Amino acid sequence: MVVALGACSSGGNSGGAESRGDINIWYSNNENEVAWGKQMVEAWNADHPDEQIKAQEIPAGKSSEEVIGAAITAGNAPCLVFNTAPVAVPQFQKQGGLVDLSSFEDGDAYIEERTGDLADQYQSDDGKFYQMPWKSNPVMLFYNKDIFAAAGLDPENPELATYDEFTATARTLVSSGAAEYAIYPSPTSQFFQSWFDFYPTYAAETGGSLFIEDGEATFNSPEGVAVGEFWKTLYAEGLAGKEQYQGDSFADGKAAMSSAGPWAVSVYKDAVNWGAVTFPTTDGTAADEAYTFSDAKNVGLFSACENQATAWDVLKFATSKEQDGQLLELTGQMPLREDLTEAYPDYFAANPAYEQFGDQASRTVEVPQVNNSVAAWQAFRDSWTKNVITGEGEVADAFDAAADKVNELIAQP
Repeated sequence: MVVALGACSSGGNSGGAESRGDINIWYSNNENEVAWGKQMVEAWNADHPDEQIKAQEIPAGKSSEEVIGAAITAGNAPCLVFNTAPVAVPQFQKQGGLVDLSSFEDGDAYIEERTGDLADQYQSDDGKFYQMPWKSNPVMLFYNKDIFAAAGLDPENPELATYDEFTATARTLVSSGAAEYAIYPSPTSQFFQSWFDFYPTYAAETGGSLFIEDGEATFNSPEGVAVGEFWKTLYAEGLAGKEQYQGDSFADGKAAMSSAGPWAVSVYKDAVNWGAVTFPTTDGTAADEAYTFSDAKNVGLFSACENQATAWDVLKFATSKEQDGQLLELTGQMPLREDLTEAYPDYFAANPAYEQFGDQASRTVEVPQVNNSVAAWQAFRDSWTKNVITGEGEVADAFDAAADKVNELIAQP
């Protein structure tokens, strides 16, 4: 145990960088991802009798990030976790829990060839990869066609492209009585909630700016303030719900719109007659140019792993074109693979509901890989809750103060 903990806290690879043999992996407890994981493991094990994978669902806990962090501290993390949130990677890296994938001879080349230009967003401050970009769930605006029709709006061509259009449509939806609220993103204060209201709107408004760039917050820009003003108007006029809703406001018909990724296609297919569009911007943005938040989950290779050479080969196998195709088929989530729709034309032809998400997957922004990432997002969320949702103060002043706090946090070691 002392040796394992020493390796874990060293910040580098343990002695298994060239070792081969059996490995343990964790994957999500989502039913569809379990199905994907089981077939992937079976396919690998059939051809590698001396390098077997033993797999399990990630253990239960308050959050996956908490479970993984505790395993790093104990020195008993598995070799691979197929449920690694990018926001947690800087902390796992700081704990010395992650293997630098760039240290493998073909590490950078494999990641960059598979993922393309989007791979840059997953590099840490030192320019190295401590996570394999794996899959994304590009966040888009789902809308209920039946509610739109009941409000006298065109359900096939909704006017949602600009802030002015969106706000006017939202007013009609509510004033007509077709829905109690136009949209109901979670108003709770957890740091990650901003990924489903502010961040996709900000990505659209800026054409793909990150929350933090070149070591400084960007959200207090004129574009960021415009996003805040847009959402503040929706809350001030009662067009967005301010209280936590126990249930799914979109599926229950309480709200006419929702922000969600392609995972929602299967969830809503029998419950809602839905359509999906990109987020609004000040002047409107063509769908094939719009950006949004990725809502990605990636794969970490952990330094407690004894057989890291095998783990790296398994990681490449699990993100191969064949296995990415299986992931698409079984989960409807988008592999972080360049030219996704061109790579799997048969899938998207047979599943047209997913095609716009496949196209959108090439234009996403990620949470920046910076120190104290969770605390930085929490500082922003606290400001958003107080100013945008509750309505206290001016957006520009609130965002400036939040930016100062975020800059201070990410500058700390």
